[in-house]
Amino acid sequence: MSDHNQKYRHGITGALGFTAILLLFAQPSGAGDFVNTGYFGDVAIKGYDPVAYFTQNEAVEGSSKYSHRWLGATWHFASAENRDLFIKEPAKYAPQYGGYCADGVSLGTVTTNVDPRAWRIIEGKLYINYDPGAADGFAKNPTKVVNSQKHWAEVQHTLVSEKLQPDWRHNTAK
Repeated sequence: MSDHNQKYRHGITGALGFTAILLLFAQPSGAGDFVNTGYFGDVAIKGYDPVAYFTQNEAVEGSSKYSHRWLGATWHFASAENRDLFIKEPAKYAPQYGGYCADGVSLGTVTTNVDPRAWRIIEGKLYINYDPGAADGFAKNPTKVVNSQKHWAEVQHTLVSEKLQPDWRHNTAK
């Protein structure tokens, strides 16, 4: 095999490997690959029911009795009905940006510590924030949604970099 052909094959193999990594970290609609489970454990949005935000228009604590694993995290629900709705359409109910603070994402930062009671539904999508003030500001300023969408890839890159660190869960508090 000529050097040219061998270099071409290596280039194709490298491109395919890079594409596989991109697909691994590609964002499914809704939550993204990274689900915020806080600093310890694997429960998404501190155990709050993501479906209740839509069906009850309030933050409702879920129960481990009604749980489901999705994207490497355990999601809690207030009822079997809510769990089943989530299983059918998880991207419809899951918070944007994996439940990381949407206001922080709009600024290009990662904020792990969120308050599930500081939420807003904007154009049919759930956004969780650090605190009620951040939730109000996010909802009142339409450019925040646009900016968060723009910065999400950058924030995901930060999360990938931090997860490659041995103590990544301790590096995301900003």
